[in-house]
Amino acid sequence: MAERVEDLNLPNAVVTRIIKEALPDGVTVAKEARIAVAKAASIFILYLTTAANTIAKKNNRKTISGTDVIQAIEDIEFDKFIDGLKDALENFKKSQREKKDANTKKKLQTSKPDDDVIDMTEDE
Repeated sequence: MAERVEDLNLPNAVVTRIIKEALPDGVTVAKEARIAVAKAASIFILYLTTAANTIAKKNNRKTISGTDVIQAIEDIEFDKFIDGLKDALENFKKSQREKKDANTKKKLQTSKPDDDVIDMTEDE
């Protein structure tokens, strides 16, 4: 757990980048507004995490899953975001599977002995 409340804030650079990506070009955001958005986002994340943790505990689990987060979004009445969150979660799982498959394939290729190599140390 965080030692100070400030430790729970999102990094300013990340918040600034998210804000800039969400707004049209030419719009500026005051430092005070960026700080307010960062604090609001941190509070929302804590609230959502608490709701997801409650769901995980009800199911006798200590680990929060993506499904718990989706259920928590519904429980805290942010239903509008569920479809987008489900899509993002599915895309994440797909990319993770692809990375795992690529790593497995790479390991198999590197650990496979060459059949073309002839052992010349044997006496004929």
